[in-house]
Amino acid sequence: MAAITMRNIVKRYSDGFQAVNDVSLDIADGEFVILVGPSGCGKSTLLRMIVGLEDITSGDMIIGGNRVNQKAPRDRNLAMVFQNYALYPHLSVFENIAFPLRLKNVPDAEVREQVAHAAELLQLTEHLDRKPANLSGGQRQRVAMGRAIVRKADAFLFDEPLSNLDAKLRGQMRTEIARMQKRLGTTTVYVTHDQTEAMTLGDRIAVLRKGVLQQVGTARQLYEEPANLFVAGFIGSPPMNFVPGRVKDGQIDTPFGTVAAEGPRLSKVTDRELCIIGLRPEHFEDERLVAADVRGRGKSFSAEVDVTEWLGNGLFAYVPYEAPSEVTAQLEELERELDSEQMRTQLVVALDASSRIRAGATARLWFDPHKMHVFDASSGENLTRDPDRVFEEDDAFEVVSSSPGSASASVPEDGKHAAPE
Repeated sequence: MAAITMRNIVKRYSDGFQAVNDVSLDIADGEFVILVGPSGCGKSTLLRMIVGLEDITSGDMIIGGNRVNQKAPRDRNLAMVFQNYALYPHLSVFENIAFPLRLKNVPDAEVREQVAHAAELLQLTEHLDRKPANLSGGQRQRVAMGRAIVRKADAFLFDEPLSNLDAKLRGQMRTEIARMQKRLGTTTVYVTHDQTEAMTLGDRIAVLRKGVLQQVGTARQLYEEPANLFVAGFIGSPPMNFVPGRVKDGQIDTPFGTVAAEGPRLSKVTDRELCIIGLRPEHFEDERLVAADVRGRGKSFSAEVDVTEWLGNGLFAYVPYEAPSEVTAQLEELERELDSEQMRTQLVVALDASSRIRAGATARLWFDPHKMHVFDASSGENLTRDPDRVFEEDDAFEVVSSSPGSASASVPEDGKHAAPE
């Protein structure tokens, strides 16, 4: 195993296109880090620079304390699992897994022992004599993982390994990859465009946008303390709601009423004629279902409901609204990058399944203003974010810096964190 350190990594192609722009990231020994972002954000390019399949324009790539910029891939002792499995169709499962060992002239007895161990770990023992063509997609992916395991590499690198699988298999394989990494304790870097995979796998997530590192943190940190509009819109499904607002004399005006800018989060936002208010769908509720002692701590409003979706365990309601051009320009760009639904024209609220709100009716909705985020309308910066907030359950890795373009991690000496405010 080995730590991976990236210092000011830049990748610029011959036509001048800059795929990765000044990325700095520390990945601790044994840590599982996810590189996530929309298509074309530079995550796969960064992974290929780690393994040595892409040249580094500038910056330092350090693996296990050694600078490896000029080392060939075979000299870095890394194992990579590709999206398309890259199996040899004429070889059995056993020989596909054993292939790296055959290249090293490992004795047959040791080959059998290591392949058997990997097959048992990945539940492939009964398939060792089969050919890849006779396996399911999930089994083929496990064979590719087995080949990586027997290499005893310093780190595992996964490049969107589940994108070719159906939804059910993706869920199963996520669980298997997480279990495998915990058992082996090998440093792992995993690339995906799927924010569900990012949220459910790994110790920390690194979010990239157009080659720039936006934020690094645990899933909970990114979800509850997003650094900017992009991270807030990318992490979470359905995504965070964004509506126009104004801050004036300690009050925040929104399309759904005015709330006091009180508490440690909202009180630090200064007066501004235009801002973007962010509220996650689950921070709304049907007013009739909110307890009386809780209702007074929030804000109620009336809204025309356009569409409802009852899912059994919850109800989604869609509320249309209008936003000024300064806000819609930001949200239109975000929609294009994320290939998302229209953030600029509708509010999505997630209500309790017992709600009787119906499409076409006027509903009384409630939200908790203390959960609000306020973003700068020009830069997209989260003005209410607490970068020093640490969550009790995030007891493995602590984010030291996670501003766009610069992020690193360190392991706390005592493993303890302060309780959240």
